[in-house]
Parts: sequence; C-alpha cells; structure tokens
Amino acid sequence: MSEGIQAVAGEGLRKLIHSVTNNRLWAVGVGLLITCLVQSSSITTVMVVGFVNSGFMTLTQAIGVVMGANIGTTITGWILVIKIGKYGLPLFGISALVFLFSKKEKLRYLAMAIMGIGMIFFGLELMKDSFKPLREVPEFRSWFAYFSATTYFGVLKCAMVGCVLTFIVQSSSATLGITMGLASAGVIPFETAAALVVGENMGTTITAFLASLGTSTNAKRAAYSHIIFNLLGVVWITSVFSTYLVLIRWLIGTDPNHMVMIESKESYPYILQGIALVHSVFNVANTLVFLPFLPSLANLVTYIVPDKPYREKPHLEYLDLRMVDAPALGITLSYDHVATMGQVVQTMLHDLRSSFAKEEIPIKEKEAKGEEIVRREEVLDIMQREAVVFLTKMLSGRVPKEVTSEAHKQLRTADEYESISDHALKILMMKRKLDSNEISLSEESTNEILTLHAHCADYIDMVQRAFTNHDHQILSEAKAKSTEINELVKSYKKTHLERISLEEISPLKTTIFPDILSAYRSIKSHALNIAETLSETETN
Repeated sequence: MSEGIQAVAGEGLRKLIHSVTNNRLWAVGVGLLITCLVQSSSITTVMVVGFVNSGFMTLTQAIGVVMGANIGTTITGWILVIKIGKYGLPLFGISALVFLFSKKEKLRYLAMAIMGIGMIFFGLELMKDSFKPLREVPEFRSWFAYFSATTYFGVLKCAMVGCVLTFIVQSSSATLGITMGLASAGVIPFETAAALVVGENMGTTITAFLASLGTSTNAKRAAYSHIIFNLLGVVWITSVFSTYLVLIRWLIGTDPNHMVMIESKESYPYILQGIALVHSVFNVANTLVFLPFLPSLANLVTYIVPDKPYREKPHLEYLDLRMVDAPALGITLSYDHVATMGQVVQTMLHDLRSSFAKEEIPIKEKEAKGEEIVRREEVLDIMQREAVVFLTKMLSGRVPKEVTSEAHKQLRTADEYESISDHALKILMMKRKLDSNEISLSEESTNEILTLHAHCADYIDMVQRAFTNHDHQILSEAKAKSTEINELVKSYKKTHLERISLEEISPLKTTIFPDILSAYRSIKSHALNIAETLSETETN
C-alpha cells in the first residue's frame, strides 16, 4: 500500500519535503501529510533524521515534522474502522489483475496501493475470526486479566506491553492492527486496547533512535526529541487515563465495550472507532500541548546532547538504507547528498585559488587550505561511494520510471563531481611540486592561471545552481561557456610555447604549466557533463 501510494504521489511528496520552513504549524502539517501518504511514521522519522544529519533541515523544523508524523500515523486506525472487511479479498483480486495486465505505470501503482488496502481488510477479518476462539481459553484469559487497565499500574503495564511489541515489530501500524483485531473479537476490553495503543506510540520511537546511531550531534537531537515528546505524552495521558476514556466515550456517544447480537454472533460495533479515536485524540492533543514549547524542547535536547568540544568528524552516512524501501522519499535524500557534493567542490576551487594568488597570503594559511583540499577530495570519494551503494540498492527493487531516471542522473552527477575533485587535487599537487623545486611561475603565467581558474569556478557555480534548482534549460549556455574556456586554454598554451621559444625555461615548468591548463579544462568538461545530464532528464 505504501509503495503504491508513494509511486503515485512521488513528486508531491518531494515538493512537500522542500516546502518545510521554520513555521512550526507548517512543519507539523508537512509531517502529517507525508505520513498519511506513505502510511509509516517510521519512514518519515528516518527521513527527518537523515535530513538533519545532512544539514538540509534544522532541528526545530525536524521536531515539527516529527510531531506531524505522529498525527499522520493515526490515519491507519481510521482505515481499519471502515467496515468493508468482506470486500477485502475481492478488492485485492481485482486490483491484482489490473496490476498484472495494465501497461500504464501510474495505474499499476494505484492498483498496488488498492491491493494493499484489500490485504489489510482481509487480514483484519482473518484476525477477528481467529482471535474469537481464544476468548474461551482459560490460560489466555487469565494472562490478559493480569494486564487489565482498570488501575493506574494496570494502565502502565498495558502501555509497556504495547511499547515492547512495537519495539519488536518496528511498526506501530502493525501492532495497532493486532490490537484492533483482539478488541473487535472481544478478547480484550476497550480500556486494555486503549492503554496498548498509548504504549505503541512510545515503542515507535525506537526507529528514529536506531537511525541516529553514528550520525551527527543534531541528528541525535532530532531522534531524542521524538523519544522525549512521545514519552512525556504517555506520562501525562496515563495520569488522566480514566478521564480521557470518559472523553472518548462522550465523543463516540456510547460505550465502545457495548456488545450486540447480530445473526447470533457477538459484535462490538463501536470498539474500533473507540480505539482509532484514542489514537488520534492522544496524538493531536499531545502535539497541541507541546507545540508552543517546541523551541524549549529543542533547547532541552541540545542540553542533553551537547556540542562536541572538538570539531566533529564529517558524518556522511545519512543515506540510511532503510529509505531504499521508500524510493519516492529516498531519492530526495540522495539528491540532497549529491547537491552537497557540488558544494564541497565549490569550496575546493575557492581554496585552490590561494595556491596561485598574487596577494600576500601567510604560508600557514596556504598550507591549511591545501590540506583542506586533500581532506575534501577524500570526503568526496566516500560520498560518491555512498551514493552508488544507496542508489543501486534502490534500483534493484521495484521503482517507478520517474525515480529510475532521477537515480541514473544522480549516479552520473556524483561521478562527475568526484572527478572534478580529483582534478582539483591534481592541480594542487602540481603547484606543490613546483614549490618544492623552488620554481616560480612568471607573472604572466600566474595571471593566465588565475583568469582560467575564475572562469572554471564560475562555470561550476552555474552548473551547481542549475542542479540545485532543477534547471533543465542550462545546456545551451553551458556549451557556449565551455567553448569560451576551450579557446582560452588553447590561447594560453600557444602563448606558453611562444615564451619557451623566446627564453630558457626549466623543463619542469615547461611541462607542468600546460598540464595545469589541461586539468582546468577537464574540470570544465566534467561540469559540462552534469549540464548534459540535466538536459537529458528534460528530454526524457
């Protein structure tokens, strides 16, 4: 169901993610909508941790999205309330035929989503029928009696059971379905089911916690905010649990435990609505209570997870492989990853200029910038490898054509950015070789390199802007500027040959200068390849 909905609403999901601002209400709304569409708060929270880790999303924005995700996940309960259980199997069968034989991709994925819905309702019917005989098993009844939610400690015990179950299966939606199946079969009363649901909200936080392991400080803070937010919610709701259930009964207009006889069979017509309402009201109320204190929550997790006293090692592992199962969202994470590679390349070229700068720059500062270029080249090697692993794993599954095309574009772009970093490092090494042999370039040669460097740096900036802004019309401008840089390189090489013929120049300088020019032309060529990739996306 999740996979089908994501494929149909993929572009809408990506626009929602990029629309997140510091407006806490909007952030909550985005989290709610995304989770309603992907049918998994776990996917949303893993994605949020990844975005915070990469610096794409601030901590405050992330907490707002996580709050919205908690509300969005309650839609699952209301789906299960719809009484179409007997139509589950026919719904599944018809949609399966459409999925197998339709040639339209959007229709196939829509059929996949409906197949999921059919399986949900058919599964719930099977659970209800299977659970009913358990009511007559004394051992089963006595075990559940031990977890009765008639006292405060009983509520806590039930909440703990729900928490542990969700912790094990890694899905609050799955444990909610089991809870509803038990309640609708009359195996457990409404009070016990409500307490289990409250605990399930706590258990789902483990997903974000696991996703935060090995990430940056801010990503850990985002995961801990999810835990604290849900934990405090469980604490206050369990303290007023009896009053809370009175409110739920008032909203329904009857007691969810009310049993009727339909065709000589016992039925609990209101218990599913009651459980869904418990889930929804709890998460909505919890969000409303804590939304005004969102900055305070951010300050609290900042205090709990303080900044490191030393410069943190760059955390690149934000392409969480769990997002492979959510390609419509995972492709956004990888896009941000590749865009970050472009930013690193821009910084490398900025630092590279100091190696040839005519203005007086302290030797230590030049050396520091050179070491940063070396470090960033290693960083880009790792980032490119991560992108390849993540995207190839994603493409090995069932992925919409739109996502496949975008993944191929990102793979090529990541490779081009990594190649640019190689040539930037190569230029630095050639300049260091000249320096180590105490050979200095003439003022004319230095001016030529600085002019060429400025053209190439501007070219990289133009292509990076196009990639970031999804500008598919960049190719004509990129080709024109590419020709300009090629002519510049030819001109400088010709001038260099003329200088050699007029004066005696060391062999090392004679060979290294044209090699530096060629390396800059290669940087431009790889950037042009990125522009061509963007244009191909538009053509497709």
